[in-house]
Amino acid sequence: MVLYRVGHYFFKKRLFLIANVFDFLIRIIKNSAIYSSTNIGEGTIFAYGGIAIVIHKRAHIGKNCVIGSNVTIGGRSKCKNLPVIADNVYIATGAKVLGDISIGEGAVIGANAVVIRDVPARSVVGGIPAKIIKSNINSKDFY
Repeated sequence: MVLYRVGHYFFKKRLFLIANVFDFLIRIIKNSAIYSSTNIGEGTIFAYGGIAIVIHKRAHIGKNCVIGSNVTIGGRSKCKNLPVIADNVYIATGAKVLGDISIGEGAVIGANAVVIRDVPARSVVGGIPAKIIKSNINSKDFY
């Protein structure tokens, strides 16, 4: 997250060349694609140091989220918009969040789930494609 935060600072200051250097460092050091132009809220963390995470440049991630290793957040064919992830969401290892979808506040996405539909707030989803397993949960119970 430190490399992302520094790169995002330079991106907001319109110093794109320096921001791109940090994007490159993330790719080399963490084997991840996390771009400085991505909007990631404060308090969000990458579990296991952010190994193998891929986040599209235009995806939006809220505050205080936890994103596991080997997670992909990106688009789908013929989708113009990208995932919008609300605050306090937990995305477990290997999950894929794809397309023009919204993930509600406090949701939990299970390991290796493939999410291609909206997820309501305070719900647990899992499977391929992801389905609601439980509703009205307290996400703090999961991490």
